[in-house]
Amino acid sequence: MTQSKIDLEEYSSLIGSKIGISDWITVSQKMIDDFCDVTGDYQFIHNDPNRAASETPFGGSIAHGFLTLSLITKMYKDTTPIITNHELVINYGLNRVRFLAPVPSGARIRGIITLGKVEPRGKNKILTENKIIVEIENHEKPAMLGTWVTLLIKDEI
Repeated sequence: MTQSKIDLEEYSSLIGSKIGISDWITVSQKMIDDFCDVTGDYQFIHNDPNRAASETPFGGSIAHGFLTLSLITKMYKDTTPIITNHELVINYGLNRVRFLAPVPSGARIRGIITLGKVEPRGKNKILTENKIIVEIENHEKPAMLGTWVTLLIKDEI
């Protein structure tokens, strides 16, 4: 997706609006297994599809909640407008993250991003809050809800 470029004033006028809906991302078993390797979290519900199918209500393996959470970076980067005159966008933290439904291996997810807040934070810094909903294709219940807080640093520090 091509991102649009806007200035801070125009961006601020988008508070309460959806600023991005990502493409669908397939959460493959390989992606889940690779995440197991990176994090050391080898709980069978993630990396043993046969056991997960027979011993859990999930019907097979599921993604880690933190894998789902980590994918919001791609969802955000690929869809939201680029704010001009800012050199950096820094991850400042998360508020109220909840994992509401498991993401089955092979499922497709996407993010819906709504701008919640834009406020000055000292000289040449702007704090933003983006509400994130991660949907699972063909599922009524979202996989995840949360608020992502970012810090924009202006070029002229």
